[in-house]
Amino acid sequence: MKEYISRETFDHMVNLAALELGAEEAEYLLKQMNQQLQAIAELEAIPLDAEISATLHGVHYTPETSPAPRLDEWLPYPDPDEIIAQAPNSVDHYVVVPDIPHTTLD
Repeated sequence: MKEYISRETFDHMVNLAALELGAEEAEYLLKQMNQQLQAIAELEAIPLDAEISATLHGVHYTPETSPAPRLDEWLPYPDPDEIIAQAPNSVDHYVVVPDIPHTTLD
């Protein structure tokens, strides 16, 4: 299998995304990403006639054939306390989440 994403590029992307990956996790993710790119390359290699439009097989959504968008109507949930009760911590009908420490990126 061709390596589309080098280890150096992958490590750089992991660093930019501020991910903490173990060695096995990193190797697995790199392999999976390269397999996805390999599948895309295989699809691109399928020969097609020049006359075939790229969207020939697609569904044409025109105003005449598409259903009208539904109305944006607000419907309140019958028992919001039931939802709030599922949260591990809540105060006055608000879900309390842990504070996220902030770090300054260089």
